[in-house]
Amino acid sequence: MAETPRIPSQGPGKGILDSAQRIVTILVGMVETRLRLVVVELEEEKANLFQLLLMAGITLIFTAFGLMSLLVVLFWAIDPAYRLTALATSTAVLLLLAIIFGVWTLSKAKRSTLLGASRKQLEIDRALLEKEDQE
Repeated sequence: MAETPRIPSQGPGKGILDSAQRIVTILVGMVETRLRLVVVELEEEKANLFQLLLMAGITLIFTAFGLMSLLVVLFWAIDPAYRLTALATSTAVLLLLAIIFGVWTLSKAKRSTLLGASRKQLEIDRALLEKEDQE
């Protein structure tokens, strides 16, 4: 049996089906784009979170060493002056490093926004859809 070529459907139903297919294609494309954006942002946030945890750990280590050195200075305050000066200097340096890393960590944590670009793009999409609804 020979197959007959398929004749495209005609009539008022064809326009509706074509429009529905275009709408579904556009929606699938939009969802795919948004999902890719979310994946990229989640990878960036993962790297950012790892860096924040590492910086917080370094801050805690420097703070601990600074406090230990401060205790050593207090315990050895009776010893010769140059030993006290060396311990005081190391204490000051370690505490200064702890403060610098602490401020850096806090400023980085405040700048971090979870999925900021995705939320911004969704707001643009919503505004465009609301604009189309008003027209």
